Amino acid sequence: MALPGVQRVDHIGFTVPDLAAAHDWLVDVLGCEYMYKLGPFRHDDSDWMAEHLNVHPRAVMEELHFFRLGGQAIFEVFEYAAPDQRVEVPRNSDIGGHHVALYVDDLDEAVAFLRDKGVTILGEPTASRSASEGQRWVYFLAPWGMQFELVSYPHGKAYDHHPELFD
Repeated sequence: MALPGVQRVDHIGFTVPDLAAAHDWLVDVLGCEYMYKLGPFRHDDSDWMAEHLNVHPRAVMEELHFFRLGGQAIFEVFEYAAPDQRVEVPRNSDIGGHHVALYVDDLDEAVAFLRDKGVTILGEPTASRSASEGQRWVYFLAPWGMQFELVSYPHGKAYDHHPELFD
């Protein structure tokens, strides 16, 4: 049984150390469309922040910005101040580790663009195997250390052509 009524991903939220710098990078490098901002949000007289957002009760969500990418993906980007805030960025191998994968038409062109912008690229593009054969990918880092990935499979993946071969 699946979650009733689920249709798609609505947005991806992440916290950054400097919202103005992240805003510039998301717009100028990734090509996001800035939509709007909200905040600040704080609850000095209750545990609302802990109960509703699983953060320290005195955490302050200084501001959040919404961005659209490619006409569909929405990023909700936060800047928080909290007494117990951690500043280390989780790696994929850490519990809660994550990355955001962006599909591009031409991986080599996108990697060259990122390099020209001074973005840290992790290794060289890698060709996938097995069910994902036909795909190439590479990770890169946002200025605040968050992991992103570029993926491209213009002719589909092996799974798309022969799903019966993979379980």
